[in-house]
Formats: sequence, C-alpha cells, structure tokens
Amino acid sequence: MYRMFVVEDDPGIAEAVCEQASSWDIEACTVKNFRDVASEVAAFQPHIILLDIKLPCFNGFHWCTEIRKFSRVPIVFISSESDNMNIVMAMNMGGDDFIAKPFDGAVLMAKVQALLRRTYDFAQSNPVLEHRGAILDTGEKRLIAAGKHMELTKNEYRILFTLMQNKCKVVSREKLMEALWQTDCFVDENTLSVNVNRLRHKLDDAGLSDFITTRFGEGYIIQ
Repeated sequence: MYRMFVVEDDPGIAEAVCEQASSWDIEACTVKNFRDVASEVAAFQPHIILLDIKLPCFNGFHWCTEIRKFSRVPIVFISSESDNMNIVMAMNMGGDDFIAKPFDGAVLMAKVQALLRRTYDFAQSNPVLEHRGAILDTGEKRLIAAGKHMELTKNEYRILFTLMQNKCKVVSREKLMEALWQTDCFVDENTLSVNVNRLRHKLDDAGLSDFITTRFGEGYIIQ
C-alpha cells in the first residue's frame, strides 16, 4: 500500500483528500506540527506528498526545500495561488506537479496514481531514518540536523545506522563491532570506543547532546 503525506492547513480539505485516498487504497496521514513538517515526513516515510503553499509558520516552498535535502519523494503542490509565478517557483523548488484549488478529488487521485506509477516503476527511493529531529540519509550516507548536513566516516555511519535502526533498544558492543566488520575493517573494543566518541562529538556540535546513551555492561541506546 502506498503512503501519502498531506500538508494542508484547511481541515476540511485535508480530511476530504484522506478519505479520497483511502478509497484508492492509499494510506494517508496529515501533518500535525506545522513547525516540524520535515521530521514528520521522515518519520512517516511517504511515497508521495501533497503540499499547500500558504501554511502556518513557514510556507510550502520552504518545506519543499527542506524535504529535498534528504528525500526525492514526489511532491505535488496543491494551492489556490495558481498563477504562473507560483507554479514556476514550485517546480524550481523541487516540486513534481502543481494542482490548482479547487480540484476534483477523483482527478487529483488519478494524477497521484499516475505519478506513483511513474516514480516507483522505474526508481527505488532511498529510505531515511529519523529520531529527535536528526535525519540519517541512507542514500547519501550523511546526517542532517538543524538544516545542516554532516559528513560521516564509514564507521560513524555504520554505528549510527545500526543504533537508529534499533532506536529505543540497547545494542550490544558486539553487535556494533559485527556491523563495522561489514565495512571490511577489523574493529576491536578500543576502535569502537574511539568511533563512538567521535560520533558523539559531531552530534553534540549539531545540538543533539546525549543522543547516544551508554548502558554500562550492555551497550548503547538511542531513546
């Protein structure tokens, strides 16, 4: 089942779109926090996004730009501000289509289905992992936090990837070393500690203090 994320501040329109999507066997979710749209997108992992231009806090152009920092998911702008300038800007910001309000629900879903087929018949999206506002782009193997991109070493990426895959669960040092051995690099206890500490410093610099917690005698946990 495809998943659709709806960023629309009119509850009536948002509800109608979700009901229409359900009838087309698409799971739809609406944004809850208009100040943190990108994190909600990363957490929900949608196959497509419907995005209004006029929104509380920040407009749709802003959020399209933020989402494009970590995802290539198709974005369809839906707006009554359908003059040529806004349509051109939407496309230049990374949008894939523009549908003017008011729109017919059946026509909207037909366009959504066509875009989903074109996108996922020929391409596979790289997943992202999100926690506490930190977004791990598994395609580019980098971390995004507070709008900043941080490059990670091969070992730092593998450690963070394993911990975020198992967030809220303790990951043993042995399991982390096994994950690092997949990088064709022999890792001992001391090397693991050095890499974890370097990763923690990068997370601290990004405002993510205490992101990785040590459970003495057990391992590490992200919670």
